[in-house]
Amino acid sequence: MYHDLQINRLRALVTVVDLGGFRRAAEALHVTQPAISQQIRQLGNLVKGPIFISTGRELRLSHQGEELLGYARRIVSLNDEAVDRFVPPAGNVRVSIGIGDQLAEALPDILRLLTRGMPHAQVSVRTGLSESLEGQVITGQLDLALLLQPRSPRASATGYELGHMRMDWFGQPAHGEGAALPLTLFTEPCTLRSRILEAFDASDVPWRVAYEGSELVGLRAAAKAGLGVACLIANGDELWGLPRTVRFSLPDPPGPIPVTLAISTGAATPSFVKIAKKALQNALRGYPFAE
Repeated sequence: MYHDLQINRLRALVTVVDLGGFRRAAEALHVTQPAISQQIRQLGNLVKGPIFISTGRELRLSHQGEELLGYARRIVSLNDEAVDRFVPPAGNVRVSIGIGDQLAEALPDILRLLTRGMPHAQVSVRTGLSESLEGQVITGQLDLALLLQPRSPRASATGYELGHMRMDWFGQPAHGEGAALPLTLFTEPCTLRSRILEAFDASDVPWRVAYEGSELVGLRAAAKAGLGVACLIANGDELWGLPRTVRFSLPDPPGPIPVTLAISTGAATPSFVKIAKKALQNALRGYPFAE
């Protein structure tokens, strides 16, 4: 049979030892001195012996008390670490947000405007492919996400379209006449990848995959290095210094692609939705939205 240790009793032991007395421990823990004495006696029942050899001016731990103190320090420390991780300070709220990596340059403005509307918020951020972030909103791992993809038909997340983003071709790979055009693509699953391939399949332009990866930084590097043509938001030259593709007979870039705000059903209170929509719309004003 197992006995569950009470954190308050272990904390009382640690505090008595650290502060050197029952009275000081009681003041620090905002309880009465008899309450501290009772907690120490209860610990004595656990170890089948006294915790302190003397409870006068000179407190001295018994052998059992010394051994229990080591456990108490570790348990109290781990308890406080878990509480700090999952329970925000009084008056604060935790907000976890995801930003599709092509929109991450707006993150400073998003954070500034979001915390202006929620001044006591403790914010954490993840970036990545929109499809992955959407799944994290649906499962409740994220409170909201700014996505570059259509609104999800799945009912477990609330979605709002904020506009449609223009896309364009970037990269100037070496390309012989009649040769298959090299493309740089995000890995599956990716809405943008599907639309790019649909555009090329509907055209007469032969193509091949020269690079694929799950991160924007790799795709941008491949386009800059001349490995292939990438389809990214239309101001990619301004944001990342990407060379625009000489169009020739390229198909029109897919899009415009919807920009979606997805909010977890657990976080979608009217006030939260209002603050989030306003912050994200204002933060994205400099992006190339379609008229």
